[in-house]
Amino acid sequence: MRSDLFSQPEYQAQTPTAAGMTLQHSHAVKYAVNGECYARQGSMVAYRGNLQFEVKHQGLGNMFKRAVTGEGLALMAVRGVGEVWFAHEAQSCFVIDLEPHDALTVNGRNVLCFDPTLNYEIKMVKGAGMAGGGLFNCQFAGQGRIGLICDGNPIIIPVTQQAPVYVDTDAVVGWSSQLHSSLHRSQSMRSMVTGGSGEVMQLMLQGEGFVVVQPSEAAPPGGKK
Repeated sequence: MRSDLFSQPEYQAQTPTAAGMTLQHSHAVKYAVNGECYARQGSMVAYRGNLQFEVKHQGLGNMFKRAVTGEGLALMAVRGVGEVWFAHEAQSCFVIDLEPHDALTVNGRNVLCFDPTLNYEIKMVKGAGMAGGGLFNCQFAGQGRIGLICDGNPIIIPVTQQAPVYVDTDAVVGWSSQLHSSLHRSQSMRSMVTGGSGEVMQLMLQGEGFVVVQPSEAAPPGGKK
């Protein structure tokens, strides 16, 4: 049988040379498992080898925060030896490497998979209140890789002391955790009373770091924006 598909990286005939996460292409992440990894529940689209998929328990603190706020992430543990492909609704995928001194704050809806060497905790977003993206987000720290998803190609924006960045809470994917966050209102009360522009509140990020934004304003679960 002949096809150009067989000459593309998508055709997986090779044996992985090292365990870990790689970007299969812009809409899927491949993970060569030799031990375990963690991923969002239901994100496995294919696998081969001797692998088991189990619900990952996240501790009473994280479970309580998730139940109260609706934020967080339903995770599964993938254990064994083999290869697994992760994807979610054909969204764009990208991988970030964290060093031991790094910490990354991520919206739970944007997490696809991550190394077991990373620590994961649901934490309060300081200064964000209960608006838009919610009061809690997921913070990852440690050394390892995390695979993220977003609606469209991600936009990476540097943040400096001289140039804070204002982001829509429904479009933000994540940001470096050392940034200071606060709620910013870009619309006057008069404009809000007369109908407004639809852009009332943003998350203001200050300091030195970066923010990742998706070119789409995600609708809240179960309804429209």
